[in-house]
Amino acid sequence: MGTLADLISSTLVFSVALIFAALGGVFSERSGVFNIGLEGMMTAGAFGAAIASYYMETDGGATTSSPWVGLIAGVVCGLVFALLHAYATVSLKADQTIVGVVINILAVAVTLYLVKIIFEGAGDTAQLQNVFAKWPIPLLSDIPFIGRAFFNSYPTTYIAYILVPLSSYLLFKTPFGLRLRSVGEHPGAADTVGINVIKYRYIGVLISGALAGLGGATITLTTTSNFSHSTISGQGFIAIAALIFGRWNPYGVFGAAFFFGMAQALRNFLTRFEFSQSIPTEFLYMLPYVLTLIVLAGAIGKSVRGPAAAGEAYDPSKR
Repeated sequence: MGTLADLISSTLVFSVALIFAALGGVFSERSGVFNIGLEGMMTAGAFGAAIASYYMETDGGATTSSPWVGLIAGVVCGLVFALLHAYATVSLKADQTIVGVVINILAVAVTLYLVKIIFEGAGDTAQLQNVFAKWPIPLLSDIPFIGRAFFNSYPTTYIAYILVPLSSYLLFKTPFGLRLRSVGEHPGAADTVGINVIKYRYIGVLISGALAGLGGATITLTTTSNFSHSTISGQGFIAIAALIFGRWNPYGVFGAAFFFGMAQALRNFLTRFEFSQSIPTEFLYMLPYVLTLIVLAGAIGKSVRGPAAAGEAYDPSKR
């Protein structure tokens, strides 16, 4: 039981960043904007968290506040790239897929360039001394199996526990969520009844950037303790797969992200066993990405349909 609890706990470590980014994708696509740029926004968030935490450490030697400052910086950096995405796709009506690809390329290029400038040509940032530690929740962490699996985790995990039901409530139980979903399903009808399509699409994309930045920052502050060009390594694309597999629903996204997170946790878990020595390391690292391709192929085969107007620029003259 202890081994299984450890596997679930490890799965949550890898899942949380995917949960944040995929939840962001839910808000963006529910508003009618494809966000292929989640990878780039996660990259920006991971970079922002590393740089902010590094300067906090070097200037003041902060021990408890620097990871939180890094987390906020990651959100801000994700928002910056989301604003670029929203301006290009919503205001300028550029192709959403192409803009997302550009955001991904731009984020990697800009962050790596800045890292080389700040760290005198190095390809990655210095290792952070102060990152998040696991917080056992009093009483809950003492529950056999459940406590060890779910309530002895990083603070970002508990944030994810809150954000999933909160996102579901906002999307499906509030006027804000109804309006956001309406501009993603039928923007012309929404505009007719006075809903500002441009405003809600901007909001959807900006929320996606904030959450993707939070996801990237989570990886830096719980897993890698620094930033390099390979910190994200396709996590944004896995988040998109979780978004589709979860059918644009926060609870579905949580389950899908947990599934993909387990694939990554298994990669490390299997190394405990002697038989894994005969398996090439490359095959273990391929596992999450192979599962992503299989899930996407299955989704396409079942004709999974997202928001009706997602991917379409809104032209008020054609409503």
